[in-house]
Amino acid sequence: MLTGVGVLARLALRRDRVLLPIWVYVIGILPVSFAVTFADLYPTAADRAEFARTSAGNATFMALYGPLSGSSLGELVVWRGGFIPVITGLISLLVVIRHTRTEEEAGRRELVGSTVVGRQAGLAAALVVTLAANLGLAVVTAAALSLRGLPVAGSVAAGLEYAAAGWIFAGVGAVAAQLTTSAGAARGIATVALAGSFAARVLGDHGGFTVPGGPGGSWEWLSWASPIGLVQRIGPYAATSGAERWWVLAVAAGLVAALVAAAVALSARRDLGAGLLPDRLGRAEAAPAFGSPLALTWRLHRGLLAGWLTGFALLGLVFGGVAAGVTDLVEDNPGLGDVFTRLGGRAGLIDAYLAAIMSILGMIAAGYAIQAVLRLRAEEAAGRAEPVLATAVSRPRWAASHLVFAALGPAAAMLLAGAVTGLVYGLTDGGVGRQTARGLGWAAAQLPAVALLAAIALALFGLLPRLWAMSWAVLAACLFIGLVGSGLNLSHWLLDLSPFTHTTHASGGSADPLPLASLCVLVLALAAVGLAGLRRRDIPTT
Repeated sequence: MLTGVGVLARLALRRDRVLLPIWVYVIGILPVSFAVTFADLYPTAADRAEFARTSAGNATFMALYGPLSGSSLGELVVWRGGFIPVITGLISLLVVIRHTRTEEEAGRRELVGSTVVGRQAGLAAALVVTLAANLGLAVVTAAALSLRGLPVAGSVAAGLEYAAAGWIFAGVGAVAAQLTTSAGAARGIATVALAGSFAARVLGDHGGFTVPGGPGGSWEWLSWASPIGLVQRIGPYAATSGAERWWVLAVAAGLVAALVAAAVALSARRDLGAGLLPDRLGRAEAAPAFGSPLALTWRLHRGLLAGWLTGFALLGLVFGGVAAGVTDLVEDNPGLGDVFTRLGGRAGLIDAYLAAIMSILGMIAAGYAIQAVLRLRAEEAAGRAEPVLATAVSRPRWAASHLVFAALGPAAAMLLAGAVTGLVYGLTDGGVGRQTARGLGWAAAQLPAVALLAAIALALFGLLPRLWAMSWAVLAACLFIGLVGSGLNLSHWLLDLSPFTHTTHASGGSADPLPLASLCVLVLALAAVGLAGLRRRDIPTT
């Protein structure tokens, strides 16, 4: 049943030899940047205690990061990294589905299955690779925090907290991969489970956790029932309770074992390529409206577009609510206001906050843009591009139908997030119109950088289609520079390699037009190179 697991695991590692190490390294050292920031902003225990007192009562901060139960440097670092379990969970479920259901959908699993390979070998290999990657993340995190001078036990607990979240949602992804015939639907099911876990953690923390004493209300069971809330209860660097809750890892391990067992049992009950949930039958004939490449592309992209717009609207609600809390923190710690102001040049505090937040959202939107561009590759690989191009549709026209969504989709998501952020903050500030305009302005300033990463993906697809995954490596590098570059005191020339570095500089609330114009020129040049390469290279045929 498990014959060939080692071979398939090595194959999966080879396919992800770029993305997995980048993920492990970037997420693993991210907490170090938090440690550097907190140590600089709050050098004394009294400063950290005052920050903890102010932040603990902020409902938005609790929703984003979870409850803050202490004021030691380690506890502040882990609290600030409260979103990392969500990231590790998301990446883990995507990796498992990529090496299970996606392989079946593409027909490669059937080809591999014709050799001497056990029935469950593919699922086992995907889980082994994902669990090992999360273990590597735990090691990197623990080593990085320990070298920073934080207690070793707490550093190990922090690394295992992040890894445990990844292990649990690797199991969730494995179960979801058995339910549907579509990898996209499996990703949707698993992502909804992750979102539900996060929502349960938020409700449980708001309804049942007191600071700094511990559990209190009737809703706290929701946090314990949520995988995200469960792993956070490990309590790295716990000062209030006196020690970390290592036994929570045993509970998490039991949950992982149950999910893996369920995935194996479900896999044994279905045929290769089939799913346990019935497929919805399609129409016998296509609607007349689907007679053009753009109409077909709309059908392919509309679900993705709706999901991203919804997600960015929710992020706008959250970050708009945080803006009011930022001003409260500054009133209690003027030094923090000085740092934010320096980050935004001479603009006001909220301008600096919007610059930082919109830069992060811009990097997230770049992921959407790359995903939309690489839909071209997915259509090629699945053999659906060939029949379209066999008609009177030219290659540039076919590519342009997808590039419309790669350009307008992220732009719409960014502008929506900017407008919602400004609107929510304006409702508390009393200047709805002014703050909405500022949010829109900062969101628009990120669009050239977002478009540049999409253009890089297009250039790779057109010229070097085998290296399409490098577009994700470029995004990972931008995330690394944007999130931890300043905290690690990287040189300016390294920071300037990220296009998002050039979109955050402002004076008087308006972005410098020269770097933005330069980014636009690069976008046009790379897009032209990519389209030219696509016209000249071979299209894979079935």
